[in-house]
Amino acid sequence: MSLALLFERDLIPKQASIRWIGAFGHAFRDRALMRGSSLATRLFLSATAWVVVILLITGVILSSVYRNATERAFDRRLNLYLRTLIAEVATPDEPPEQQFQSLGEPLFELPLSGWYWQIVRTDEKAETRASRSLWDKKLPKMEDEGAELTPAGIRLGYIDGPEGQSLRVVERPIDLGADGKFLVSVAGDASEIFDEIRAFDYYLGGTFTALGIVLLLTTIFQVRFGLAPLKRISEAIADIRSGRAERLEGEFPVEIAPLARETNALIDANREIVERARTHVGNLAHAIKTPLSVILNEASAHANPFASKVLEQADVMRNQVAHHLERARIAARVSIVATITEVAPAIEALRRTMEKIHRDRRITIVVKADPSAKFRGERQDLEEMAGNLVDNACKWAASQVLIEVRVEPPVVSGTAPRLRIVVDDDGRGLSAAERAQVSRRGQRLDESKPGSGLGLSIVVDLASLYGGSLVLGDAPIGGLRAELVLPGI
Repeated sequence: MSLALLFERDLIPKQASIRWIGAFGHAFRDRALMRGSSLATRLFLSATAWVVVILLITGVILSSVYRNATERAFDRRLNLYLRTLIAEVATPDEPPEQQFQSLGEPLFELPLSGWYWQIVRTDEKAETRASRSLWDKKLPKMEDEGAELTPAGIRLGYIDGPEGQSLRVVERPIDLGADGKFLVSVAGDASEIFDEIRAFDYYLGGTFTALGIVLLLTTIFQVRFGLAPLKRISEAIADIRSGRAERLEGEFPVEIAPLARETNALIDANREIVERARTHVGNLAHAIKTPLSVILNEASAHANPFASKVLEQADVMRNQVAHHLERARIAARVSIVATITEVAPAIEALRRTMEKIHRDRRITIVVKADPSAKFRGERQDLEEMAGNLVDNACKWAASQVLIEVRVEPPVVSGTAPRLRIVVDDDGRGLSAAERAQVSRRGQRLDESKPGSGLGLSIVVDLASLYGGSLVLGDAPIGGLRAELVLPGI
């Protein structure tokens, strides 16, 4: 089994597991993108909808009940006047000047006051008597308005009065036998009913509005209190992703406890897979190194075309082993939950090291680094990627190497910022074809320069494992520009 196949079979599932953990934690923290579909929003909107619907229905029912109660109270008052009038009609022996004096309501005496009574004789003697307030007007018959007799023998309804005002009317036909048949009507100003209902609706609306606000505030508190464990588990996962913690610790509600338990189990399984993959790759690599050394020693003892070919292929095999060993090592380390690395101190230390290494060539290395730049990963990996780029630039530079570190805002809202490390040199530069060639492992354009040809390929592999990239281009100062893009924080 080749090292590449072992790497793919053991490390890919483990990387997928960690990516799932990272995506899970990131989904909880991404409030802007999840605004419309978050649990808090759904709970709040559903509770708001139910509160509004329930309050509206309750308000309509209470308003209707109060309207009916107000009308019944008003009708009792009209019926009292109606029974008094009927009693007056049933005692016609009283002197005319004393009839209909027992109502005791001054509004029946005020012209067009909105309170009226009317007695119409419906037999062959067509006579009409009415209150002074009715003046020379007449009240219409409720029968003509389509009102039906109730079981109590009366008709009730609303009509338009003499001045266009709305009147509530109660009407009753009576038959006094030989004394005649009459239609007795009493009307009252319905604005009293409407005013009472309007005032009640006003206070009811104000009360329900205040109640709705209180209920919504209570809902917000309940949602925040109820989802607090989810926020806590989100922050704990973020701590794991950033390297500040290794597991989800603490007590969680019974609904969330299985999630925390399974997440911890996934983290433990990931660590086991990492260790197993690292062990397998290391064992296999060391098992191959010894036979390769024997082949190289034996081939070196002979000077013929066959021995030269064996030396050439053995050297290729050794490079392959070194490449896959390095890739397995960095992949295992990347897949473990990363730490946060300060970039500026690491680059400054790298500058000092490279100046010492290339002291004889008098290369000037200028660093311009954002002090707030942070790398979501281990310092050793950052130094390995940046070190390969800077070392390569120093090898080819004529006199100057420029290093710039900057933090770029996320392209998509809610994603992490990007860290960009730009390394420029003033050497001869590379053509497009040469840039494509040097990024492949083991490829070297100039055998006079020291190295194995694995430097840029390792940078490409390591950057891709972190979700970054390496782009080669032309530097403004005349040589090669290498742009390393990595996840920031």
